[in-house]
Amino acid sequence: MIISTTERVKWQKGKTTDKEGIKITFGDEKQNIRGFGTCFSELGAIALNKLKPKEKKELLDELFCKDKANFNYCRTPMGASDFATDFYSYNETDGDYEMNNFSVERDEKYLLPLIREALSRQDDMQMFASPWCPPLWLKTKKVYSNGIFNATEENFKAYALYFRKYVDAYLEKGVPLVHVHPQNEPCSNQVFPSCVWSGDMLTHFIGNYLGEALEGSGVDIFFGTINGPEGDSRWTRTRYYQYLAHAMQDEKARKYIKGVGYQWAGKMALGATKDDYPELEIIQTESECGGGDNSWDQMMYIFEMVRMYLREGASAYVYWNIALEGDSSSTWGWRQNSLIHVVDGKATFTPEFYLMKHISHFVKRGAKFTETKGEFSSNIVSFTNPDGERIMVVCNPHPTEKVITIEEKSYVLSARSLNTIVL
Repeated sequence: MIISTTERVKWQKGKTTDKEGIKITFGDEKQNIRGFGTCFSELGAIALNKLKPKEKKELLDELFCKDKANFNYCRTPMGASDFATDFYSYNETDGDYEMNNFSVERDEKYLLPLIREALSRQDDMQMFASPWCPPLWLKTKKVYSNGIFNATEENFKAYALYFRKYVDAYLEKGVPLVHVHPQNEPCSNQVFPSCVWSGDMLTHFIGNYLGEALEGSGVDIFFGTINGPEGDSRWTRTRYYQYLAHAMQDEKARKYIKGVGYQWAGKMALGATKDDYPELEIIQTESECGGGDNSWDQMMYIFEMVRMYLREGASAYVYWNIALEGDSSSTWGWRQNSLIHVVDGKATFTPEFYLMKHISHFVKRGAKFTETKGEFSSNIVSFTNPDGERIMVVCNPHPTEKVITIEEKSYVLSARSLNTIVL
């Protein structure tokens, strides 16, 4: 079977042929696949809430039901992300080191209802979380944009308690988490909620505070989400050896680190991570988000990113914006792509939705990423499901039709198309 999607025609039965094409063979089976999914945000929830109830239900069915896109591994922010309506944390009471005023009730307005909608459709869901910014009184200056964590022992202890209270509160709300990351993009100052951490600070926090605070919670710690080594003026302070490699050299921190999440320039550290720590789980935590035009060309670039992460050992790939409306801008003015685009109360699935569905609909949790061989392999990601079924997702980026032959059967790949072949 082959399912094909082109820029004009989506999710149709593809064609086979008697003509022999480029020969593709299977290679070694590699890492286990945890899953594929998207990220929840306040703006995403608001966009979906602009739809009529019937249309919203159908869209959520399409995203999360097992016989549809089957998203089963998703991310949620701890407090405000850059796609919140404004900045917030779960405790802005200065000096409340015992976290007596901690509360996640803000999330009942947008985030938690959307997450529960997903969970009601996907009983195999795994959720993870990370903060963009701690409470402002835990930073060196009380600003949500830019700035750095104020690395005192009192603050480390309070912030570890903040994490534990978050994990417990979400569990009470019906949202169990599988792991947390200490900081989103610790390499970068941003105009939106953000906070810089050095690798040494993260190492100390995990090894001496966060690990102990989360003991018995059932929630693992993944290092990240790391957005370096950067390729700009930050390159001297965002190297691989300054972050994950540094933490893994620390006996206390290493005991608690069960995986690492990379995004954006973090992809430059994939090879070194796999070389040094092949036992450490790697996940991709935020797909590069484009400029809001939701173009076919951007989708083909994201296919390249999916392939690169999986080839370098990632067990999961997580798309960023679930839905955006209008000009697709964040609260802080950055236009981005999304899986669903809402305009005047009408929703459209974007090309990147189809990319994710071409993988997530067919690939089961526990599948093995499987190498392929042949001159067209740079355009292929392949998997072996737990039952032995083979799944091959093929992007034909060329302006002409191609034919590939697998196990003596030939498949037609339309020009500039996505294709899933089930063997």
